[in-house]
Amino acid sequence: MKNAGDMQVQVIDHPLIQHKITLMRKKETGSMDFRQLLEEITMLMGYEITRDLPLEEVDIETPICKMKGKQISGKKLGIVPVLRAGLGMVQGMLNLIPLAKVGHIGLYRDPKTLKPVEYYCKLPDVADRDFIIVDPMLATGGSASEAITLLKEKGIQSIKLMCLVAAPTGVKKVNKDHPDVRIYVGALDDSLNEEGYIVPGLGDAGDRIFGTK
Repeated sequence: MKNAGDMQVQVIDHPLIQHKITLMRKKETGSMDFRQLLEEITMLMGYEITRDLPLEEVDIETPICKMKGKQISGKKLGIVPVLRAGLGMVQGMLNLIPLAKVGHIGLYRDPKTLKPVEYYCKLPDVADRDFIIVDPMLATGGSASEAITLLKEKGIQSIKLMCLVAAPTGVKKVNKDHPDVRIYVGALDDSLNEEGYIVPGLGDAGDRIFGTK
């Protein structure tokens, strides 16, 4: 894991993650393989993102003897995908944290203004719960910033943002609007093109996940 210059973002550059992202970038990679790779990368990234979960000691007995083991100390977690592409990352997180609750935020990017428009928000009980927002792409940062704002308006204080591929523009936008939110990405790309897509990126993640155009 490494930081990226003056931007507040952690790039999880594990070799397996980088290898799988390269496979996802290839235009010939079909939807089935794309979805599987996204789930696998989400699990690998989730391993690092949950590294700071608090632990507590518990008395157990192995087949050999009694001992003090460690377990997660009852921390409540929430996974919030940004629809629709974020859905592709949910199962990977649930594979790691089966008891996590899942909310949904629906945002789409206006093709002319490139600004996010909210159309749906449904969250689990937010009391004493840490939330991880998941979205494969962090492009302009507008949707991610708006999603974080929606969570904060619900009284949520502990929020992390997890994306597969990001552009510097998006990272800087979230840093500016929400300096308290930690950002984790698998790759930090070069720039955005005129249509607001990440370059080199991997295309429209939602279309590639679901096989739409």
